[in-house]
Amino acid sequence: MMRGMDPMAYLPDMEAIPEDIMNRVLTSRAAYNEGAFSGADVERALQSDRLSADGFAALLSPAARPYLEEMVRRATEETRRHFGSSVYLFTPLYLSNYCENHCVYCGFNCRNQIRRMKLDPQRMEEELRAIADTGLEEILLLTGESPAASDVEYIAAACAMARRHFKMVGVEVYPMDSREYAHLHESGADFVTVFQETYDPIRYGELHLAGRKRSFPYRFHAQERALRGGMRGVAFGALLGLADFRRDAFATGLHAHLIQRKYPHAEISISCPRLCPAGTEEPIDPQLIGEEELLQIMAAYRLFLPYANLTISTRERAQFRDQVIGRMATKISAGVSTGIGSHVSGEDTGDEQFEIFDSRTVAEVTIAIQSRGLEAVRNEYVYL
Repeated sequence: MMRGMDPMAYLPDMEAIPEDIMNRVLTSRAAYNEGAFSGADVERALQSDRLSADGFAALLSPAARPYLEEMVRRATEETRRHFGSSVYLFTPLYLSNYCENHCVYCGFNCRNQIRRMKLDPQRMEEELRAIADTGLEEILLLTGESPAASDVEYIAAACAMARRHFKMVGVEVYPMDSREYAHLHESGADFVTVFQETYDPIRYGELHLAGRKRSFPYRFHAQERALRGGMRGVAFGALLGLADFRRDAFATGLHAHLIQRKYPHAEISISCPRLCPAGTEEPIDPQLIGEEELLQIMAAYRLFLPYANLTISTRERAQFRDQVIGRMATKISAGVSTGIGSHVSGEDTGDEQFEIFDSRTVAEVTIAIQSRGLEAVRNEYVYL
């Protein structure tokens, strides 16, 4: 299980990537001083046509709180300039909740006594068909992080099956090598999401006690390996609350920015999840992040990365999700269940990863989008 392994090390079978971007992100994160910024720094950032990394840091600082209304107004203008009135709809499908990692904050961790389940091809087909019947055209396939229970061939088969029902297929699974991402891409996936959880290497080691996930650098470089494997786009995120949230938000944005500069063809997306109750046996002491702080982070992301999609999770209340779509958020999930096999009625379902706070159906979320004068977009990609 690799308990006690240096979290900054690779395992021998892991593909390594040059560390230049990781070193820049970690050095900048360590140097970030939230108290060093003034109102003048925030005003200067808001007046700039193109936000620098220093301006991004200022907008994430406590000094920016009095300027939140102005930040949201500017962020809304940027969102409308680059995305119009479009809000993209998708839903996740959990294929398996088996996991080989010991992450103290996660409901799927291997020490938790939960009902484990993995969809077989028949159940997978039934779940995909049920979701497709709601009218959605984009799906995100997820597993717990267990290469033994959900190997690459199993995930590739799921991607191929999903592409028969959906026009866009993304995956949020354990980090892989480039050749494995290439295999998933050839099987129908074209988007990869990997959360770094926290960009604090010391905290990362304290939270990820065992399993392949304990390797910080292998996880950090997953997006780059995915793009080298041919994926069209990649998503980034820190689980806000695990460590210093302002530093983690700064590192997330900088990581995405540097990958965008190195791979200008890549579609970049950012997620902003806050730590949710997950029924873990080992309680942690999370940093408390209110909705105002989350709003500030999302506005700062939008102004620093105007072309990036921003996804708002069902970890947030329906009212909050409705407030941020069209302003900062451009993607919203609907009809969500984080259990295994729960889209089709039946008793044999696996336990959920975390508690969700917006259980609205696809139709209900669509009405909410349209009621705000926005367009609910199912898909806009054409494959030739």
